[in-house]
This record gives sequence, C-alpha cells and structure tokens, in this order.
Amino acid sequence: MNLLTTAQADAINAEVARIEARTGVEIVAVVTAKSSHYPQIPWKAFALGVSLAAAATVIGDLVRPEWPAPHSAFLAVIAMLGAGAGLALSTIFVPGIARVFLRGPRRDFEVRQCAREMFLRHEVFATHDRMGVLVLVSLFERKLEIVADRGFDGRVAAVEWRASIERMAPLVATEGPAAALREGLSAIEALLVEKGYGSARPGANELPDAPREERAP
Repeated sequence: MNLLTTAQADAINAEVARIEARTGVEIVAVVTAKSSHYPQIPWKAFALGVSLAAAATVIGDLVRPEWPAPHSAFLAVIAMLGAGAGLALSTIFVPGIARVFLRGPRRDFEVRQCAREMFLRHEVFATHDRMGVLVLVSLFERKLEIVADRGFDGRVAAVEWRASIERMAPLVATEGPAAALREGLSAIEALLVEKGYGSARPGANELPDAPREERAP
C-alpha cells in the first residue's frame, strides 16, 4: 500500500517544483511509515498487561476468597501471560495503542534521527552551495521534521525552520500526510521568501521533485 496516492504525489511534485523555481533552493519531501522500529513498545505493553492481570487476580481473591479452585495459581499465571501477550500483540497491529507506550522525548529523538538519515540517504547535501532542504513526514509518530543544509547558516535559524512546520503536525492525523506536507511546504516557501530567497542559481533543479516514500527506517 502506497503512503501517497498518485494524485497526491503529483500535486506535491508540482508544488516542490514551483517553490524551487521561486526561491532557488532544493527541496526533498519524504513520507515514512515509521521513524523507528521501537522494539521496547511491545515489551512495555507486555509488562503492563501482566501487571493489570495480576492486580485483577489479587483483587478477585480479596473480594471472593471463597473461590479456591484446583490449579488456581497455574491458571492465574496463564491469565497474566495471556493478557501481557495480547496487549503486546495489539501494539504491533494497532498503531493507536502503540503510540500510548511511546514517550514524547523518545518520539522526537527518533524522528529527528530519521530525518538526518534521509538527508544523507537521498543526498540532499549534494547541491550547489549546499542549498538543500529535507522535509520529513513520519506517519506513526504524526510528526514533521526538517533538515536544512549549511548553505542556509546565518540567514535562517534552526528555530525558524522548526517553527515553520510545527503547526502542521496535527494535520498528519486529521487530514493525512499529503495535506500536512503541502501545508509544510507552503510555510517553508513563506519563510524563504521572507528571508530574501527568490533568484535562480546555477545548476537549478539538481534533485528530483517527486516525494519519496519510505516503508521502514
């Protein structure tokens, strides 16, 4: 299953080409399903499931102590392990449940790391005067991230890049990656124009304008 439809990819392609022609910079848009595998999430879910089942068993024994049954300890262990395994499996197949076990700092770190990796993988650095910008939409984390090359140093601060797309993150969940990406590109264009970028440069359109899709980190 594609992360973007053909129509969405074509629209983003055209938008990137238009912004590049207007500002003279190179923009690479990437949509990824997830920024990290997060192997700790199923284990956290398993531990919680076991803990909740254990608590339920203890409460049940306190409420109804007259319920002794053969092999009750064995059955309680099976129930706890089953609850843990069920919750762990749910994090693999249901992203909304998995996100419950993902802390904000870890999420932000992984998305930033993924964006830097994509910057290198797609060779955004290989532009004239180092004027490349990568915009990443990470679906699982519902985050946008931006990495700008050193050619912008002294004219556009890191906080300005981040502010230009920060408000677009909610659109990933409500309207999808294409809408979030288009809004992010519009915000980047406004920032670049405000900073005085607006003339053609040698070797324009050095990188493909089509958005890239990444299934896994």
